[in-house]
Amino acid sequence: MKEKGKRGFVIVYTGDGKGKTTAAIGMAMRAIGRGWKVLMVQFMKGTWHYAELDTAKRLAPDFEIVPMGVGFYKILDDHHTDEEHRAAALSALQFARAKMESGEYDLLILDEINNAISTGLLPLGEVLKLLDVKPADFSVVLTGRAAPPELIDRADLVTEMREIKHPYQKGILAQKGIDY
Repeated sequence: MKEKGKRGFVIVYTGDGKGKTTAAIGMAMRAIGRGWKVLMVQFMKGTWHYAELDTAKRLAPDFEIVPMGVGFYKILDDHHTDEEHRAAALSALQFARAKMESGEYDLLILDEINNAISTGLLPLGEVLKLLDVKPADFSVVLTGRAAPPELIDRADLVTEMREIKHPYQKGILAQKGIDY
């Protein structure tokens, strides 16, 4: 049985620390426990295999993750042009808006969208337009570093993850099951 609150929220997880996507997935688990259907659209990820993709398959049809980016932008193994990254980000936003408006989902997570905005791949105005048409009882979570002030002002809840200590500082690379 679906249990919904009286209003939806705009929620932002931002900052330089780890845990933004993880916090959004935690919220997805809570929502699924209430009978909601959750969609996560990933903006910057897309070429690596993350364990959360396997988790989503196990929780289908209640939880769906759609990686739509062409990979990380200007780091690691990026070999795509700026135009390819921009096209992927805009396509992901259009897809997310269509899914939100479909009424098929109860919670939408826009993973790494703040990075897409801050790097200039996605115009902030287009993201604000999506929030303008958000149904009143629908919640949207936006993750990623460097959330712009306009988005923070629009949000109902903002949490900043701050890095204090990270294994990478000791040369320890990302670990399966912990980082991806």
